[in-house]
Amino acid sequence: MLENKVFLAFSSVNRFCAASNNRTGFLCNDRVTCVPASQVCDGVSNCRNGEDEQEELCADVPHSLPGYLVFRCSNPTYWVYADRRCDGMNDCGDCSDEMGSLAACPTCGSEWWSCSPVLYQYCSCVPRRLCRDGVQHCLSWSDEYVCRP
Repeated sequence: MLENKVFLAFSSVNRFCAASNNRTGFLCNDRVTCVPASQVCDGVSNCRNGEDEQEELCADVPHSLPGYLVFRCSNPTYWVYADRRCDGMNDCGDCSDEMGSLAACPTCGSEWWSCSPVLYQYCSCVPRRLCRDGVQHCLSWSDEYVCRP
């Protein structure tokens, strides 16, 4: 019975926050520390009292996580932490976390080059640091001949 009261007290607190780079995060009890979503239930306590690793939160990931920490891929059997959405990497395997309508990602930023990549690690943008590196990342080779790092 006591466990239910602890869970109710734990779940009734709003813990949404914006971590670095305005990414979705989990607010610790100190109401100051914002842990990036992907560091919740990772086996490492990032909150002073370890609330980001509590059994109630981590018992049945992703089902036990608050909805704001989870992004569901277009294939409903797959999910990623919400801070992995729109990070430039193909975390879902089908680019739904980068290009899908549910992801609602902005166009490539200044640190990215827009193209049709060959490497499936990326979806529609490749990091500019890969421009003119002697390796084809875009089907059009624009990352080697047009893009400037």
